[in-house]
Amino acid sequence: MQILFIHNNFPAQFRGLAGELAQSPDNRVVAIGCETAQELPGVELLRYRMPFFHVAQTHPFARRLDIEGRRATEVLFALSELRASGFVPDLIVGHCGWGETLPVRACFPEAKIAIYCEFYYRPEGQDVHFDPEDPQFGVDGLITLHCKNASTLLSLVEADLGLSPTQWQKQTYPKEFHSKIQVVHEGVDGERLRPDPNARFELPGGRVLHRGDEIVTFIARNLEPMRGYHIFMRALPEILAARPNAQVVLIGGDDVSYGAAPEAGKSWKSIYLDEVADRLDLSRVHFLPQQPYDRFVQLLQTTTVHVYLTFPFVLSWSMVEAMALGCVIVGSETAPVREVIADGVNGLLTPFHDPAALAEKVTRILASPGDYAALGAAARETALSRYDRKDCLREARRILGLAPPAAPAPPAPAAAPERPAFIVRRSRGAPDATPAAEDAE
Repeated sequence: MQILFIHNNFPAQFRGLAGELAQSPDNRVVAIGCETAQELPGVELLRYRMPFFHVAQTHPFARRLDIEGRRATEVLFALSELRASGFVPDLIVGHCGWGETLPVRACFPEAKIAIYCEFYYRPEGQDVHFDPEDPQFGVDGLITLHCKNASTLLSLVEADLGLSPTQWQKQTYPKEFHSKIQVVHEGVDGERLRPDPNARFELPGGRVLHRGDEIVTFIARNLEPMRGYHIFMRALPEILAARPNAQVVLIGGDDVSYGAAPEAGKSWKSIYLDEVADRLDLSRVHFLPQQPYDRFVQLLQTTTVHVYLTFPFVLSWSMVEAMALGCVIVGSETAPVREVIADGVNGLLTPFHDPAALAEKVTRILASPGDYAALGAAARETALSRYDRKDCLREARRILGLAPPAAPAPPAPAAAPERPAFIVRRSRGAPDATPAAEDAE
């Protein structure tokens, strides 16, 4: 088969599926992504570059669609080059959140198209207006929010099917499309992600944390309100006061992945740290930037309690990975987390907006970790039974109508020349002046 993946940050959610399909010599697997896309063995990667442009003259309701249309144009150029080279995909799998899948049906009308349905924006019941500290949208803001779904809906109408990683994320979409969307998680590597009683993690200053120390962890792509960073920071003074030997490690960047940006010149990290800094022993609070994956795993293998908080929004990969590692998790009592964690069964749930309740649960676990070890074991069992990568890939193949992977063949006497790992393609047209700000999915 000839298979095409489209994701600006490839491989992202498609790492497992694209990697497995590329292992078969009978498949030719190609991917399109922007400059941040990464290579994957066996996959030919075409990178495009977004041009600079102004959106000030675009109507506010249509600014996101304007950006997505420009991105779709870059993807269109890449699709045209593929067609000219003789590549005609049997299957196209793409993320619909950035406009990249808008041109695929017109370019390849006979292809089977599956789009990744990650999230559908709504004014109530999800992330918007969930936190009373967030600004309230006016009518114009609600219309703008609704218009953010435009390219997603256009892509979903033309697709043969959709893929959504969780039941809750699927139900954010209009009911009219539910029959078209199948639920399959990208999965976690249960063989690689294992508890390690001898785990250790070295902090930048040289201090080494060991499994058995009192360790609290909090991890997010960026430290921001959408992932409950402000709630966690407000709980820390009570946690550190109650547990004088506890060490707290936070991993995350200073940028904004989701939600509103902070005041100019500040970061959400600094805003909420400053709010409680005079009540913290900062020698026991360790802020780390995003870490290599092996370091991420090592930290979670040492932790006593891992805190995961989120608005009703996309469920983070890190939460399911922490479960696979057997972490004892205190998670927010929000819909995405409740789909995976049952309170008192495979973790503890806590009201999102209640720092005192969070602190009480964390200190209770730190005081008597043996009493809660069964929660970590049950969390790992949940991850392996529902989200193991091999099972998820098998289900994805079934949904997409792909045959199971063939048994490994004996080594060939002589290796055929490898296809190029990637192709870098420059953007067409002269750039304007300033880069457009884009929402991160």
